[in-house]
Amino acid sequence: TLGTQTDYRDGEAQTDPYSPEYVVHSGSVPEILTLATLTWGRGLPAGQAEMEIIDRIREKRAWEAALPPMDSPSNIAKRLKMMEAMERQEWAYREEEIDKLQKVQLELFKKLLQRREENQNELDAMRLYNQWQNHQKAKEEKLRKIQRDCALMFRKLIAKRKNLMGKLERRDIIKEYNDFSSQTYAPLSRNGFFPDNNSDYYAVKNFYLNTFAGLCELEKSVPDSVSQLKIKAPKPKCTITKTGYIKKSGRLDAVLAQVHQ
Repeated sequence: TLGTQTDYRDGEAQTDPYSPEYVVHSGSVPEILTLATLTWGRGLPAGQAEMEIIDRIREKRAWEAALPPMDSPSNIAKRLKMMEAMERQEWAYREEEIDKLQKVQLELFKKLLQRREENQNELDAMRLYNQWQNHQKAKEEKLRKIQRDCALMFRKLIAKRKNLMGKLERRDIIKEYNDFSSQTYAPLSRNGFFPDNNSDYYAVKNFYLNTFAGLCELEKSVPDSVSQLKIKAPKPKCTITKTGYIKKSGRLDAVLAQVHQ
């Protein structure tokens, strides 16, 4: 039956503020009941706009209380004039509210248009950059192709220049074996030679390394001095002099040993 409100509560457990039950006496209209439509997060806590609404409600209530009674034609005419003036004021206030709302919407539209323009500019810049990259790759590939074709044509021209008159030449075996770039050492695949077919020609194939019997025989031929090693332990360094003093290196070794421990 009791409601409590405390300042010491977690933000995650925050609920709407407690609103106790109330009873309205007959003939009285509390002013606070005009704010019953406002809730927490929707009008509460009250800001500048809510305070202006509250002031207008108070002014309208005071105006309604100041209206003359409808007991005579003069009071009726005065009442109609006051109501017309109030209606003009309300229309003017409504127009002002519409203007403010339109200004806020216009600013929001400007921000949205600016954001959309920035996003569109970023997309355009990215698209242009991608197109530039593609053109650069195509240009580099075209340059590489031109260079390959140029080297090929140069080789053809050099080969034709060697035999300009088209004379038949005898094969010079000594010259071929003397030139390591000749067909003897580096034959071309277009002439029917494929060096990858005999790639394992120079691989070492040994009976003693590829078979178990060869390994056993190889171990028997190895002397015992290879498998039975004799390691002599090094003599400790003398860190004490003949007069009984410890050398600087010995003191440093002791300090390092203490730090390591």
